[in-house]
Order: sequence, then C-alpha cells, then structure tokens
Amino acid sequence: MSLKILLSGAKGRMGKAIQSIASEHDCEISFSVDLGDNAEDGIENCDVVIDFSLRDATRSLAELAKQYNKPMVIGTTGHEKDDRTAIEQLSSSIPIVWAGNFSTGVNLLFFLTQQAAKVLDLNSNFDPEVIEMHHRLKKDAPSGTADRLLEILKDSRSASEQDIIHGREGMPGERNVSEIGSHALRGGDVVGEHTVMFAGIGERIELTHRATDRIIFAAGALKAAKWIRGQPASLYSMQDVLGLTA
Repeated sequence: MSLKILLSGAKGRMGKAIQSIASEHDCEISFSVDLGDNAEDGIENCDVVIDFSLRDATRSLAELAKQYNKPMVIGTTGHEKDDRTAIEQLSSSIPIVWAGNFSTGVNLLFFLTQQAAKVLDLNSNFDPEVIEMHHRLKKDAPSGTADRLLEILKDSRSASEQDIIHGREGMPGERNVSEIGSHALRGGDVVGEHTVMFAGIGERIELTHRATDRIIFAAGALKAAKWIRGQPASLYSMQDVLGLTA
C-alpha cells in the first residue's frame, strides 16, 4: 500500500519535484497544501506530513501534526530561534526528520566533514571556510546545508557563534585562529553547491558537493518519509535515515 503524504508547499520547486516522482517511490500525495489552504482538511487521511513551505508556516503545521499524531519531515530552513525551539520540543511527542538538505551526497559531506574536523582541529594549523552557491531566487543565507556545516566545524573547535565570520570587507585584519569563514554566493539557476575548505600551510583540503537536479532532494525527502513512519518520537536528521550516525 502506498504511503499517503500530506505535502505542504506543493506549488514550490521542491513540492513540484516531490509530486513528479512520488509514485516511483510507492508514495501518494493524498493532500497538497499551499498558501491559503487549510492543512487540517487533509491531515487525518495521511500517514506522514512533508513540509517544504515557508519558515513562518512550519511551526503551526508541526503543532497540527502533533494534534493528529502524524510523523513529519521538515525541509524548510531559516527559522527564528523561538520557532525552532518550539518545533524541536514537539519532537518529544511525534517523530520528526528535520534536514536542511535531503540528498545522500550532502549527508555524506556532513559525515566526511565531521571526520576531517576531528583531525584538522583548532591545533592543526588548518583554517576552515565554508562556501556555498545557490540560484538567484533563494531567500535565506547561509543555506540550511551551510549552517549545518558551520555547526559541525563550530562544535569540533568548541567555537562560538561570534567565531563565524560571514564574508569579509574593508580592513578586518589578520585571520583569527578561531575564525570560521562563511560565504554565500547567489546567481543564475544553480541548484546547490557546497565546499568545506581546510587551508593549511603549503596544502589545502576541499570537500565539495554539487547538485545539478532538484530531484535528488525530492527522492531523499520521500526516503525520509518512508523511514520515519513507525519510528519513536524524537528529532532525527537525514544522517539517521541513511545510517550515518553512530
């Protein structure tokens, strides 16, 4: 029997991509929602909720999912701190997969960055920088994927938010040893490119993922939806779905 999905953000790029391949993954979009629609009209007849709408809509949708005891997959990014905290708290009642990027390759990039960061730590004399590029229509910066990469680097170095430098201009002075650079490029129709650079003396290591088709994210979101059904209430990442966590 096909997995029944309530899809929020159905008219967006990701929503359309998910709908185009749902049947190939043994899934059915039982109810589609976009701006002005009422998700409650279709939530009772679904197995899983997938949200690729806008950050301002995610919290209320998650609260509705909790009310009807429906697992949820969240792909929206750029939430305010209060909304993010509230959604995370809801995961104590329902299982939620929340990821800034659903591609297998990007989640492998997260894993490899974690491994590299353990070796190339604060005492290694390697300077970390994160560079990302997306299409001209993307509204938030850095991307959710870049935010996760920055979080990995920050945690590996016991750094603070103040150590993350978003772009540089003027006379910022010499690079601080605790600094983690972040750079967001926007233009054209670029689906998504992310590079983690560790720049040392006489050598440089770069880990790069380039996405050329949004279908890879749609396929990952459907994989997450099939995985989350039946999982205990908790907050999960795509790395959990792919078995990349310890």
